[in-house]
Amino acid sequence: MSDIVRSGLWLAFFGVILLSWWWMYAMSTGMGLDLLGRPNEMAQRMAAMDPRMDMYMPMAEFWPLLMMWAGMMAAMMLPTMVPTLQAYDDLIRSANGSRAGWLGVLLGYFIVWVLFAAAITGAQLALLFGGVIDMLGIFKSPWLSGALLIAVGAFQFTRAKEVCHGVCHSPMGYFLGHWRTGFAGGLRMGLGLGAFCVGCCWGFMVLGFVGGVMNLAWMGLATLFMVLEKLPQIGHRITKPLGVALIIFGLGVLAWPLAT
Repeated sequence: MSDIVRSGLWLAFFGVILLSWWWMYAMSTGMGLDLLGRPNEMAQRMAAMDPRMDMYMPMAEFWPLLMMWAGMMAAMMLPTMVPTLQAYDDLIRSANGSRAGWLGVLLGYFIVWVLFAAAITGAQLALLFGGVIDMLGIFKSPWLSGALLIAVGAFQFTRAKEVCHGVCHSPMGYFLGHWRTGFAGGLRMGLGLGAFCVGCCWGFMVLGFVGGVMNLAWMGLATLFMVLEKLPQIGHRITKPLGVALIIFGLGVLAWPLAT
C-alpha cells in the first residue's frame, strides 16, 4: 500500500506541474499573446481596427495578477523541487519520515513562493503605474533591462547565492540538520527550504521584466536553468558560467542603443 501511495503522490505532483503549464498557456493565449508574450497577429489586427480596444492587455489588478504569478511559480519552481522531495523520500524509512511530512515539505515550499509572488505582484503594479514597465511587464528603457541582467548575473558570484544554492543543491544536508517528523515538521522544513530557494532563484524570476512576464519561452528557459542548477552532478559547475552569460547579455543590451 505504501508504494501505491508513493506512486500516487508523485503522479499527482507531476500532474500539478503539467496543469500549471497548461494554465499559463491558456492565460497567455486568452490575452491574445504568443509564446514570447507579445500580441499575436489576431490581437494586433483587432487593435488596429479599434485602437480603443485593449485586446491583449495583461492584468493590472492585484488579485488577478497574483493568481498569474502564483501559477507561474508553480509551473517554474515545482520542477526544481524534484531533488528535494526525492531526498525526503529517501529519508522516510531511515529517519522516521512520513508521507504527511513529504506533503508538509511541499506545502511549506509553495507557501514561501506564493508570498514571493505577492511581493513581486506589488512590485510589478508599482512599476506599471510608475511608467517604468509597459502592460506586458517589460521595462520601457533598455538601460534598465541591461542593468537588471548585469545585476542578476553579478548575484551569481555572491556569497548569498553560494549559501542559498548550497542548500538547494544539497537538500539532504538541510534535512539532516533540521529534521522534524510529521506534517508540521515537514511544513517547517519546507518553509526553510523555500526561503533558501527564493534567495537562490529570485533573479531568474525578476528577469521577466526584461522579456515579458507572460513570455512562455522565457519561463521555459529560466526553469531549465534553475533545474540544472539544482542537479547534484552539475549544479555547482554552471552557476558562475550562467552569471557570465547574463552579464555579457546585459552589456549587449546596454550597447545596442549606442550602436543604432
